[in-house]
Amino acid sequence: MKRILLVAIVLSITGTIQAQNRVPVPVKDTLPAPSKDTISKISDLGEVVISSTRNNSRIEDLPMKVEVLGKEEMIEESGIKPGNVAGILGDLSVIHIQNTSAVSGNNAIRMQGLDGKYTQLLRDGMPVYEGLSGNFGVLAIPPLDLKQIEIIKGSVSTLYGGGAIAGIINFIAKTPGNKPELTILANRSTLKETNVNAFYAERYGKTGLTLFAGVTTQNPVDVNKDGFSDVPRVRQYLLHPRFFWYINPQSTLIAGYTGTIEKREGGDMQVLEHQADNIHQYTEVNNSNRHSVDLQFTRKNLGGGALTVKGVGSFFHLQNDEGTFSLLGNQTSTYAEAAYNKKSGRHDWVAGLNNTGEIYRRAKGDSTLLNNYTYNTMGAFIQDGYHITDQFMAEAGLRADYHNVFGWYVLPRLAFVYKPIENISIRLSAGTGYKSPAVFTTQTQTIGYRNLLPLNAGVKSEKSQGINFDGNYRTNIGKVEITLNQALYYTHIKNPILPVADAKNMVRLENMPFAVNSLGTDTYLRMALDHLELYLGYNHTVSKYDNTAATHVAFAPQDKFASTLAYEIEEKWRFGIENAWVGNQYDYNNQKTPNYWFWAAMISRQFGEHITVVLNGENIFDARQGKNTPLYTGTVSNPTFAPLWGPIDGRTINLSVKFNL
Repeated sequence: MKRILLVAIVLSITGTIQAQNRVPVPVKDTLPAPSKDTISKISDLGEVVISSTRNNSRIEDLPMKVEVLGKEEMIEESGIKPGNVAGILGDLSVIHIQNTSAVSGNNAIRMQGLDGKYTQLLRDGMPVYEGLSGNFGVLAIPPLDLKQIEIIKGSVSTLYGGGAIAGIINFIAKTPGNKPELTILANRSTLKETNVNAFYAERYGKTGLTLFAGVTTQNPVDVNKDGFSDVPRVRQYLLHPRFFWYINPQSTLIAGYTGTIEKREGGDMQVLEHQADNIHQYTEVNNSNRHSVDLQFTRKNLGGGALTVKGVGSFFHLQNDEGTFSLLGNQTSTYAEAAYNKKSGRHDWVAGLNNTGEIYRRAKGDSTLLNNYTYNTMGAFIQDGYHITDQFMAEAGLRADYHNVFGWYVLPRLAFVYKPIENISIRLSAGTGYKSPAVFTTQTQTIGYRNLLPLNAGVKSEKSQGINFDGNYRTNIGKVEITLNQALYYTHIKNPILPVADAKNMVRLENMPFAVNSLGTDTYLRMALDHLELYLGYNHTVSKYDNTAATHVAFAPQDKFASTLAYEIEEKWRFGIENAWVGNQYDYNNQKTPNYWFWAAMISRQFGEHITVVLNGENIFDARQGKNTPLYTGTVSNPTFAPLWGPIDGRTINLSVKFNL
């Protein structure tokens, strides 16, 4: 399979594309001020069509707040962090990327101060990152393969079922355009990471093709010189072809395959350098194979509306070795959906059915105490957006799900958008959600599976209620374009499931007799003048359990400030500098961790129409958790690694060269 992936990279080197570059602005406004000269060279986001809301509406018409990282952000990010999307998501003030392993480099996404298990990740609107497959390497999606990323904050379980309590992140793949596209990119970093990616797209009359192929290699690095790797050894091979059949102007059929083969290895540097002895023996290995096949059929102008039928089948195999302990498992996942949307008078209707399946089987050699399981969830949903006036819209939705183990869920949602004048929009939404019990979550990934017991028969689903407010104002002061956005949100989760250790240190997942409350505010200001752009964002979130100790949700920062300053000399130079301050974070013992700053800068130079060179620096002032506390305790042969609250890989510089034909 590795040879096939490598050959595909070579075969994909045909076609043409024009160079486009942009320093990413972390948060995109729902109603950005229009401009011909600003460095944001993308079309007005009011014209961007959002697929995550299922009705394919323009972003400015939606009653729920959607943030979009668009095509040009993906192009720019592909030269800054070519191997994954963790960097560009972490730039958003409302999102916190938590590294969950100092050895393997895995990480989790936190939104609105909640644990990563409450954020649902989608690929082209389909949940392919559930269960075991959702806890290892999910952010290893190269930006070059994406058209845009859509982010909805707050409960959207009415649209997508269980898990979307804090919000969703939908990764949208590219489609072929009227002109052929080809991009070849090579990148090398001072942390010994090498990326070679290629993307090709072309439409041939009634058919079309997109093809992404990429290879990432990373050699282990011990940044803090404690004898253990802070950056693992990685060998990753990715192939993603999609085939398009434009049957007629109204009907399109898309078929795709995604294959990822990845090996991560970290631990004792002496072992990684093939010098193991009786003392130096500890390693952690993650070997995974991820394969999925997806189909999507769209029929427009059917009874005045549009019908979409789509499905995906995926297989995930994982071998996770921690010393002599092995987690070996296979997961088969399926998802099928039929949805119909129609605009009729003042109504925007959406209705559909979906079925989600998840089958987990322990593989030979598995050391865990976990059980095999088979889950299946059938769901039906309906949504109506009613335009009361041209300025005021109300949207109501209802979903009913039936889980073969945990029973029925009924999820209502209500949302409003009011635009009193052209430059002001006010949004308010409220909804319910649920998260069914699962043994594979960011919580269990952090504590490990060695002592984890199977789920109790009496464990109940977590259920939530949430409300989100968003106000947006845009104006011009002279030549300066200004956008100000203010968001408020609150989430209440009943029956939270947490790991509980007994006297023998065996861990069981149990419902707690208290709830989780997350209350926060998110503010950002964006200003643009000619080729200069400034973004300032601040998020304050207090997430606590309402137990007697008022315990903070671990590793959910209460405060995060982020800013980006970008300047462009058109078609030649681009400069950007950004920073983030992360503060008031608590560990599992409810103790406050140190605050830290994170700085980054980049310079991009375009040579003609075909070549772009990017020099990028991350964590310039070398903020590291290892400077404050040891990253492991115990012996070299039997280490215990500290939970992570900050960066551990330190300063890194990378240079990328992108060739567009």
